[in-house]
Amino acid sequence: MSHPRCIRILLCDDQALVRHTLATWLGAAPGFEVVAETDSADDAIAEAQRLKPDVALLDIDMPGRLSFEAARMIRTISPQTKVIFLSGFCHDNYVEQALSVQASGYLLKGDRPDEIMEAIRKVAGGSVFFSPAVQSRIVIDPGGAAAPPERHSRLKLLSRREIEVLGYMGRGLAKKQIADAMHLSTNTIGRHVTSIMNKLDIHDRVELARFAIREGLVQP
Repeated sequence: MSHPRCIRILLCDDQALVRHTLATWLGAAPGFEVVAETDSADDAIAEAQRLKPDVALLDIDMPGRLSFEAARMIRTISPQTKVIFLSGFCHDNYVEQALSVQASGYLLKGDRPDEIMEAIRKVAGGSVFFSPAVQSRIVIDPGGAAAPPERHSRLKLLSRREIEVLGYMGRGLAKKQIADAMHLSTNTIGRHVTSIMNKLDIHDRVELARFAIREGLVQP
């Protein structure tokens, strides 16, 4: 008798305790196989390209490349891989960005193990799954598509690249550090910073950092 194939999962979280706990839960449950664990978005991209997992479970707030950009790249290099985001927070901006990169799920770190496993099963089967707290912020139509609520945040004035730069600024990184993290020149980052300040009409780096925190781009 043939057995159903296990759902192959890539775990990515920079917190070792969270990562190993998830791996232990999933490894002990039937129908799941954790094929790789990584602690950075860049490593997750490399492992997704190498292993082509069924599901990538990505922590949102990690060092290096932003998880949303990593998700977009994973979906490009491994179209069969479904992405589920995992976060300790339910900011509207996080939810919007998750949906913008066609994530199939958004879980909170406070969710029960059985809820996380159910989410992985549903997403691997072609459905979407969002934690109840996240569902209250989005609309899921009968066809399974999800859309964020209308918002009027000034973030809508910024490009994706500018939002990424702003997130790094919110973490207190200097232009050179941001340039290194994004693999861009310092001059390019400087132009992005100037554009961000002009679009938001905020011309102080401290105030920009506070704005980034309020909008959920970085945790205080």
